[in-house]
Amino acid sequence: MEEKETLIEKITNWWWDNIGWKIRDIYRSIRSVIRWFPVIWNDRDWDDWYIYKILQTKLKFQSKYIGDRDIHTRAKRDAEVMNICIRLIDKLMEDFYDMEYLDYHESTFSFVDSDKPDYKRLKITNTSENFDEFFKKYPLVYKKVLKDEDKNIFSLYEDGVLSKKRIAMNISQINHDRARKLLFNVMGDNINRWWD
Repeated sequence: MEEKETLIEKITNWWWDNIGWKIRDIYRSIRSVIRWFPVIWNDRDWDDWYIYKILQTKLKFQSKYIGDRDIHTRAKRDAEVMNICIRLIDKLMEDFYDMEYLDYHESTFSFVDSDKPDYKRLKITNTSENFDEFFKKYPLVYKKVLKDEDKNIFSLYEDGVLSKKRIAMNISQINHDRARKLLFNVMGDNINRWWD
């Protein structure tokens, strides 16, 4: 035997079907505007850093939402993969791989007189380098840089001599590009599952 819906239940159901979800949706929209305000306020159109910042922020919000709710069987794993993407974005935004070679190189900077009066020019003096340690860290990329000279961004030669610094700069550039490609490959392979 079917139970009849009471008047209170009818009113409650009508409320949620017609009005309640709209109020909840307005609340979520206001919350989104408040959450996103600092990111959008600081957004600029001139650099990839800002694109990464928006993407990173979205992944942080979604990772927390999906990971905390833990509704589907892969929710925790999906949140972990999103956090990997967030860390990769951090590395890309900080130019970690692009500038890593500088950790194996020291220079001194000084201003010296130039041809123009009251004008100084910057003089860079290499004081030490340990690029061999850097090359050991990335042996396959090192071989690739030496083998595919035409594909390098920076010439390997400085004043006609093979330059360890230029090799290191190319390795750093390749590693930066690899990190960027890895980020978008991981996202491309997983993004369709990131929903709740």
